[in-house]
Amino acid sequence: MGGDRAQAVVALGGGHGLHATLQALRRLLEDVVLDDLTAVVTVADNGGSSGRLRGQFDVLPPGDLRMALAALCGDDEWGRTWARVLQHRFAGDGDIRGHVAGNLLIVALWEQLGDDVAALDWVGRLLGARGRVLPMALSPLDIEADVSGLDPADPTTRTVVRGQVEVATTTGRIEEVRLLPADARPSPAALEAIAAADWVVLGPGSWFTSVLPHLLLPGLVDALESTQARLIVVLNLTEQEGETPGFAPADHLQVLVDHAPGLRIHTVLADRGSVGAHAAELDDAVRRHGARLVLADVARAPGSDQHDPQALARAFEDVIGGTAS
Repeated sequence: MGGDRAQAVVALGGGHGLHATLQALRRLLEDVVLDDLTAVVTVADNGGSSGRLRGQFDVLPPGDLRMALAALCGDDEWGRTWARVLQHRFAGDGDIRGHVAGNLLIVALWEQLGDDVAALDWVGRLLGARGRVLPMALSPLDIEADVSGLDPADPTTRTVVRGQVEVATTTGRIEEVRLLPADARPSPAALEAIAAADWVVLGPGSWFTSVLPHLLLPGLVDALESTQARLIVVLNLTEQEGETPGFAPADHLQVLVDHAPGLRIHTVLADRGSVGAHAAELDDAVRRHGARLVLADVARAPGSDQHDPQALARAFEDVIGGTAS
């Protein structure tokens, strides 16, 4: 490993956080810093177009997979056009209202081919995607959480909340998270990608419903704990209402370590402005876990909750190239 050759990277997550990571890493593919990029995506979404298609056709929720594919489209006319088509949400008053074109395309290929992974590869070929998108499991998953603070009479009482949307929007405090079914198996292709990777990137994103699920799936967490790849954890820029209210940067890291004590973290990447006064506390926490902290200006703007893909690409290049201090 090191900066003397192109590297293979696996990025894990879902939704907008993974989308930003993949946009950044795709730029490193184009600059030949990377020679292989794979996204491993959560499959627990139960809301919106994804939830409707999941319920009607008994398929994986396609939304986060679609967003990952859109992020891997090239920055040329072909790529930009297909990315817009893939993300197009239908209006109108009929049954198709609210559905996303890319979700329908993915489900159509699933029905045609009967192979979730092969169908995603075909969509990637159509788009000219720079990288591969894989589901973390080959069957839909559900997220279940124990949440405190929902009973006004006793704030310490824990209530079971089930569903990705319901957990992500709870007004209580998330105490514990589980994946259902408990015996779900990871995608073999995802395990192969992690085993062959030089680097694995975890985060940013909805911490309990997009990032943490990768550490809750038996088999997948084992692969992450045993891989020889170097693990980069990318922290969120702000607290997230419903999931991480009141969390300091170090709290995000602790959640991951609590659920996967065998995780060997190489680098924690955080936005300098977002960390602010918590820098020393975060650095201490990172060092306790045997990792190094890299602070960089990766937010779109001060106080933003969105990462800047170009700035994030530069930070990744520094880390992967071995020049970050």
